[in-house]
Amino acid sequence: MAAARPLPLALRPFAGRSIAALGIVLIALNLRTAVAGFSPIVQFVGADIPLSNVSIGVLGMIPPLAFATSGLIAPAVAKRIGLEWALAAACFAMIIGPLVRALAPGYPALLVGTAITLAGMGFGNILLPPAVKRYFPDRIALMTSLYVTLMSVSTALPALVAVPLADAAGWRVSLGAWGLFAAFAVIPWLILAVRRARAAARGRAAVAAGSAEEGLIVPPPELGLALLRSRVAWALALLLISSSASVYSAFAWFPDVLVDTAGSTEAEAGALLALYALLGLPIALVIPSLVARMRNVGGLILASVGFFAAGYAGLLLAPALAPWLWIMLAGTGPMTFAITLTLINLRTNTPEASAAVSGFVQAIGYGVGALGPLIFGLIHTQTESWTLPLLFLMATSLLSLVSAVLLAQPRFVEDELAASRRIP
Repeated sequence: MAAARPLPLALRPFAGRSIAALGIVLIALNLRTAVAGFSPIVQFVGADIPLSNVSIGVLGMIPPLAFATSGLIAPAVAKRIGLEWALAAACFAMIIGPLVRALAPGYPALLVGTAITLAGMGFGNILLPPAVKRYFPDRIALMTSLYVTLMSVSTALPALVAVPLADAAGWRVSLGAWGLFAAFAVIPWLILAVRRARAAARGRAAVAAGSAEEGLIVPPPELGLALLRSRVAWALALLLISSSASVYSAFAWFPDVLVDTAGSTEAEAGALLALYALLGLPIALVIPSLVARMRNVGGLILASVGFFAAGYAGLLLAPALAPWLWIMLAGTGPMTFAITLTLINLRTNTPEASAAVSGFVQAIGYGVGALGPLIFGLIHTQTESWTLPLLFLMATSLLSLVSAVLLAQPRFVEDELAASRRIP
């Protein structure tokens, strides 16, 4: 048998790394802009398009729903058309959606534009981990840290510039500008997609010519519904439920909690919420590297539970004593988000498996976590107190204890499922 020939350049794991790095950076900078850039200018929009509390609430429900739905769809799309083409499609959605929003004559068009934008962002959420796995298998912690940090930047930047831009040029420009920003992100992924398609064509031609080894890639085993049997996948989903339920609830309700219990002014409560959000930056820089170096991540997950519990206990028992400290503690707890994204790659062997696990984990994590602020609000409405709602968040954070146990050993999802199939 003839010796195996090397894979075509674009199919090698390390090919196109500089372009892929640029693509990852640019997509990460776009993954939260539509969410963070709308709420500050909602009054500007409402002056032209009537917005009731219900219609604003519907717009607020789209992000978690889009992220959860993308978890179900994105891996299949990436498998069918290729990871690079799927990421390029996500960028196109992030270009078209904001432009539809900017040109919207009424609420229905605004809703459609928001859905298109968030669908693109949802695909980006799901497919960035496998992109890191494909192009940077030796730099998973570094690249995860980079893009999670940039996702935090994409949350903070629109909140800072949305109002000044709306004041200067109008709300339509303020919303549509993010579509132009996303246009830069599509270029690297189009280049990589074309390269990979050409290399795959050369590989098929080589197979037809008799050089079967060249360009031949053995497809990974199907995962799909098999992930329902994976303890690792469920543990990661529980981590994301814990972090997303807390974060969504914090952004929806913590200003009211601080005003009512800590005696904060609305401006002070807003500043404390900004502090909560900014904690994501140092966490994103540090946590992925720690996770990559630790054989047992259980201790790190336990620490996150401790931060959550201490923050919520402070808000319950002595909210006015040091509200900034309680917010810092509660805001450190969502380190589980960075832990989850890092482990999606560290506990899988291939980019295809990473995509499947990313879709599974984020569909469940965002889908269930999105109920957090709703349940928090319903409990507050029924009790007219913040005690039980905060206890609810504390109980939600305890879900991570199960993950700490299940993720204590460095098991790979594929190995776990293979072992389960061998059990009679």
